[in-house]
Amino acid sequence: MDARLASLSSPALSIFRIIFGLLFTLHGTMKLFGWPVGEAVPVGTWPFWWAGLIELVTGLLITVGFFTRIAALIAAGQMAVAYLWQHWGILGGELGSFWPTENGGEPALLFCFGFLLLAATGAGAWSVDGQRGGSSLART
Repeated sequence: MDARLASLSSPALSIFRIIFGLLFTLHGTMKLFGWPVGEAVPVGTWPFWWAGLIELVTGLLITVGFFTRIAALIAAGQMAVAYLWQHWGILGGELGSFWPTENGGEPALLFCFGFLLLAATGAGAWSVDGQRGGSSLART
């Protein structure tokens, strides 16, 4: 069973990356354009408009698998800052609960560590990076 599942690791990684990137892209489009739901943040508003711009750009890069490792590191860093600043409050503001289930930071932590996984593993075979030979899993 291990061998059978191992043969699916690159396609599974690609599917994970595509879905993860699309979800992150949607967070950016909601902040920047109010699409598909919500209201757009005024242009240049700190930090939310800039966060939306990072989410849109890195989300699109991750979705297509182009410069995936770099984009994933940037996105992971943004999500770490989001958790520490907006949810836990340790980087300023009112200090909240450490526990992500209490402070609403579960999505930020899940995105952060999912992006760290993509930075470590690469994009998988179904990606621009994989076609360029930039993903180690693309060759397995």
